[in-house]
Amino acid sequence: MPLPTLPDPLRRQRGFLNPNIAKFIGLSILGLGIAGALLVVYALIFINPRLPSLDLITDYRPKVPLRIWSEDKVLLGEFGEEKRSLVKLDDIPADMKNAVLAIEDYRFYEHGGIDWIGIARALVTDVLRGSASQGASTITMQVARNVFLTKEKTFSRKLYEVLLANKIEHALTKDQILEVYMNQIYLGQRAFGFAAAARTYFGKDLKDVSLAEAAMLAGLPKAPSAYNPIVNPKRAHIRQQYILQRMLDVGFITQAQYDKASKEELKVRAPGSQYTVHAEYVNEMVRQMVYAQYKEDTYTQGFNVYTTVNAADQQAAYLAVRKGVMDYDRRHGYRGPEETIELPSNAEDRASAIDNVMDDHPDNDDILAAVVVAASPKQIDAVLRNGDKISVKGEALRFVASALSEKAKKDVRIGPGALIRVMQDAKQNWQVVQLPQVEAALVSVVPQDGAIRALVGGFDFAQNNFNHVTQAWRQPGSTFKPFIYSAALEKGFAPASIVNDAPVSYPAGPGQPNWEPKDDETPAGPITVRTALQKSVNLVAIRTLDYIGVPYAKDFITGTYGFDADKVPPYLPMALGAGQTNPLQLSAAYSVFANGGYKIQPYLISQITDARGKVLSKAEPLIVGNGAPRVVAERNSYMMTNLLKSVAQRGTGARSNSIGRTDLAGKTGTTNDAVDGWFAGYQRTLATVVWMGYDQPKSLGGMEFGAQLALPIWVDYMAKALKGVPQFDQPAPDGIRFIDGEPYYDNFTPNNGLVTNVGVTVVDAISNFFGWTPSQTPAAPGTAQPAPNVPGSAPGSPGAAPSPSGTRPQSDNARRFLDSTNQGH
Repeated sequence: MPLPTLPDPLRRQRGFLNPNIAKFIGLSILGLGIAGALLVVYALIFINPRLPSLDLITDYRPKVPLRIWSEDKVLLGEFGEEKRSLVKLDDIPADMKNAVLAIEDYRFYEHGGIDWIGIARALVTDVLRGSASQGASTITMQVARNVFLTKEKTFSRKLYEVLLANKIEHALTKDQILEVYMNQIYLGQRAFGFAAAARTYFGKDLKDVSLAEAAMLAGLPKAPSAYNPIVNPKRAHIRQQYILQRMLDVGFITQAQYDKASKEELKVRAPGSQYTVHAEYVNEMVRQMVYAQYKEDTYTQGFNVYTTVNAADQQAAYLAVRKGVMDYDRRHGYRGPEETIELPSNAEDRASAIDNVMDDHPDNDDILAAVVVAASPKQIDAVLRNGDKISVKGEALRFVASALSEKAKKDVRIGPGALIRVMQDAKQNWQVVQLPQVEAALVSVVPQDGAIRALVGGFDFAQNNFNHVTQAWRQPGSTFKPFIYSAALEKGFAPASIVNDAPVSYPAGPGQPNWEPKDDETPAGPITVRTALQKSVNLVAIRTLDYIGVPYAKDFITGTYGFDADKVPPYLPMALGAGQTNPLQLSAAYSVFANGGYKIQPYLISQITDARGKVLSKAEPLIVGNGAPRVVAERNSYMMTNLLKSVAQRGTGARSNSIGRTDLAGKTGTTNDAVDGWFAGYQRTLATVVWMGYDQPKSLGGMEFGAQLALPIWVDYMAKALKGVPQFDQPAPDGIRFIDGEPYYDNFTPNNGLVTNVGVTVVDAISNFFGWTPSQTPAAPGTAQPAPNVPGSAPGSPGAAPSPSGTRPQSDNARRFLDSTNQGH
């Protein structure tokens, strides 16, 4: 049967487009064309004239933080809401540029600011996936958005972005656009630009990042919070691997480079540890000084502050203070865990509980928080913040043995759930420690011009930002005695002058008992000034001050050495350091001894430049031989250095001999009840002061002295700071005369104006000569007897008294009573 014939309209529909549909499509295209035309007209008439000026890019001046540098150009710290480091495109490694281009806009150098091919590809992908999964923003469009626009997702904003991108492309070269992008883009952790991000995440300059690190950084622009290697290391690693694959796919790297980079283990810096040198107290001092001059511009104008601090010396000072404080803390026993929590039996709940308690106890540099999961007298098992499990055993448990005992009190006992502190020793073995309660400070100054080479204001700035170098006014103790003897030299004293180390009594106020100062050691009778200073004998210093007069001594010391007159008491306890000073002021005072008698002013900032390197201000220090005023005769400083070398070599500072130098001089100091421990000392090129004590003054311990507290810190620091520095043997200046090995002023010699003895009676001299017990009868204050033939040490040796011709042979007992010892304060 023949098939029926179809009507014409139906037959036409099989082979041709339905006229209704065709009409719809045609009208749609026409409408889109008209809409496009109107949009272009609208853009040209209304939007284009309102586009912002490109000055923000062509004269690019973003907010740049204050940066603080050491004198040898090591970055010490920065302050500002935004971390930025502006770099030229030529200084950005090729791997870094290629990593960014591969993931953000690999056709950057081919399109004119809007990548129409990329847009088409993104549209197709989005249609196929049924969602907006791919964007099509070029680097130029991102620059437009980041510099000028918000991130709101509206049609008008996108239109502005396209027009701005076109305008930018006509105003700048491709390299200039890429340079702005690489410096402007936000990359998390307050870091803007890849140079700042390299330091934030890896602690290195951008020029030094590896291919693997560059790929990690290139993954940040899409979502800094999601791909941040500090916050989300796993997601950051996944994106890094994807970027490396993209670089391989587009031909930016070889297969061998890919294989190596994909396997590289990255070491991401912990938050707050992006600087290689601990200089937190220095940074805060600088910030305050700069802010006082520039106010809020301090944090946005990109000032570079170059300090006088030497990076190696600063780190040596930090480590020395840290070790000295930890050693003291260990000597005084374990105080117990910082907190103890209940450990849930469920593994997930237990991990959560450990994380929560860790949040309240941040790590302190290499002193880490750990939660104990098992404990016995033989071993402690604990978990660190990062989840690592560690064990403490053997000798490392001795410090906390009592806390592991069944009899230990609850607040001291170490058991499961206890939050303790641990650190690794030199052999990488774990040991239990604790955060110290005591504080210490160190400051080191160049005596010739006052440049501060190192400054540590406390054990840890995050724990206590009180700067003990500049803010802690404490009694200097026996470190003040050298200034008494310096004043005495101008009144006729010499190192060989004899002063009676015997009990003495001074009237006090009405109704008050007499003041009867004492020493820790039994009085030795008549001894030389040299021996008295070596042994830090209180009674000799007091008799000397009484002899020369308190008003004279105070005026001389404050006028010569720069101590505040209102902080130096006008009475005899001044000889024992009863006034107040701080480590910085004391370092300046000891610098006068070190530099030959010139007054210098410690300073920290050598110069300040703006972001473009223009010098805004520069220090003009007073330098020895070039503007620094002479405040005391050179022979005085020479004589004091001669005396203080004896202290460092054979006296209370003898521990300094471990450095292996003979040009060190200094003095220990311990205040009443060992509330403060000091050591102030110097070599020709560095004057360094160390202090230790509690913020709320209390005793450091009955057996603690400056020699045990501060001197070890001083030695550890100076051994490193003076490495490679030549020995300095100061020649005797004019006005010095040697007799039997002892120096004298040439106008104060035996039988020629020299104060040969103070407070020594004939009975005292005879009794000491024959080895009898020294007289216990106090001499009248201020009495000076004619010079008897009092024997001293062997002629020519340190501490030897002058030996007038014709005196009888000296007995062994007589020699011994003037000999130097290594004991005292």
